[in-house]
Amino acid sequence: MRSFALQVTHQSAVTLTKTVRPAPRRLASRSAEKGTCCCAEGRAAGALPDDARTAIRRRTIGFVYQFHHLLPEFTAEENVALPQMADGRPRGEASARARELLSRLGLGERLHHRPGRLSGGEQQRVAIARALANAPSVLLADEPTGNLDLGTAAIVFDALLETVRGLGMAALIATHNPDLARRMDRVVTLRDGRVVPA
Repeated sequence: MRSFALQVTHQSAVTLTKTVRPAPRRLASRSAEKGTCCCAEGRAAGALPDDARTAIRRRTIGFVYQFHHLLPEFTAEENVALPQMADGRPRGEASARARELLSRLGLGERLHHRPGRLSGGEQQRVAIARALANAPSVLLADEPTGNLDLGTAAIVFDALLETVRGLGMAALIATHNPDLARRMDRVVTLRDGRVVPA
């Protein structure tokens, strides 16, 4: 894919659609290694040492994947608390933040359920809460509703957009679903590695 510049501001949700399906996590990692990703208060991330880039990914960027990738042996609350604890937040604080996010996403009654006892839509909402746990500036989501039926996808997408806008963060969401894309603040289409003018 050819390189391109894309600015995503706070409280806005932008989607990348069709023909090329970017993988946000890979883009963030590769860009950081090449020095072309400026998500650290305007500093080129590639110029930073590995531990600093790891800290940027942990604190500044939240990732949501097509599959939830929750840890099966932990509850919903624990899955959301773990990234915070890895970043140095005390367990009690991390659990309180996890409960707050999960409740905001409609999962207040499912805090102590393991992923195997949650529906697909519930699992994906836990994954969204986990991505938001460290209060990132930007959320990167690669087909976050791709594995869900249309009704569940709409519910999860609504929860995602409401939470992103409510928390005042920027979001870059890759999707092939034109109905979901139309609900975003801005749509950017890639074709053959190039941005197609709107």
